[in-house]
Amino acid sequence: MPLLDLAAETGRQFTVDREPGQYLGHPTTVLLEDGRTLLCVYPLAHGGGPVQLKRSPDGGRTWSPRLPVPDNWKTSKETPTIHRVVDAAGKRRLIVWSGLYPARLSVSEDDGANWTPLTPAGDWGGIVVMSSLAAVRGELGHYLAWFHDDDRFLHRDSVQQKPVVFHLYQVESRDGGLTWREPREIFAASAVKLCEPGVVRSPDGRQLALLLREESREQPSQVMFSRDEGRTWGAPRPLASTLTGDRHTARYAPDGRLFVAFRDTNRQSPTNGDWFGWVGTFDDLVQGRPGQYRVRLRHNTKGWDCGYTGVEVQPDGTFIATTYGHWTKGEMPYIVTVRFTLAELDAKARRLPGAAQP
Repeated sequence: MPLLDLAAETGRQFTVDREPGQYLGHPTTVLLEDGRTLLCVYPLAHGGGPVQLKRSPDGGRTWSPRLPVPDNWKTSKETPTIHRVVDAAGKRRLIVWSGLYPARLSVSEDDGANWTPLTPAGDWGGIVVMSSLAAVRGELGHYLAWFHDDDRFLHRDSVQQKPVVFHLYQVESRDGGLTWREPREIFAASAVKLCEPGVVRSPDGRQLALLLREESREQPSQVMFSRDEGRTWGAPRPLASTLTGDRHTARYAPDGRLFVAFRDTNRQSPTNGDWFGWVGTFDDLVQGRPGQYRVRLRHNTKGWDCGYTGVEVQPDGTFIATTYGHWTKGEMPYIVTVRFTLAELDAKARRLPGAAQP
């Protein structure tokens, strides 16, 4: 499959945050409706640790200092995530989640200028809450969100059993993200350890797909589909090996193609452990096809420790991908943004033998 490489193209790369001796990791982002303003949240540690907030006014080229946040954001135990939600009256909100037990959320109703403290969403918890979120079609203010657990954090008294079972959970909100119902299990297994679901909707709006990391690394990444807005889900099945990786984040280009960012964990891949993207179509996911091409966004110099990615798309089709990694050998990981368009990638792909033309 054609492989593009942006790792050396420093003109595309912008530093979000970097501090000598400090681990910076696991960011997620949201692009506001002006198409320029980007918010990024991330912890000062691996997964857990005090949650930081930064803002970019120009699509990720420049970033503010670390912004004031509620004091109890320091108590976050897990990877934070940020999402845009809108209620039935059209009121826009931002939500920051912090997982493990209990799952907590913080709300802003002024595009991130002010936030409520982190507050439990209920008597439940989980891992990477919420790894993805989607609006229910045709119902303003109605949202679904997904996370996973391995019997450690769903309840206060949870006890992990052997063999370890990985559970996928779905929760919903009908009031624009202010309150959330109890989690509903949609899949559980020990033979295949599925986690960190990343949602993408089909171009016609009729299907939801969850792209899934396989934690044991003994099987490829998987996908599950729903044709009834998450009421039921088909059994998971393998994705093409070109999508084997962790923490898939998918966004559409204006021409209808998909870009999926992830950490490359394919043991047969020469770029194993690097920050990667995949370009293809939703139908490629359905049919299990390899896609059009892959692109290395940055080379990670230490193991697999990179690649939890926020991906946004500006109105002109520019992708803004943001993640952490060990970008400089011997240094702690830090957070960067890479900007590109699929037209730019297509031009590179046309110069490689064997590339399928868009």
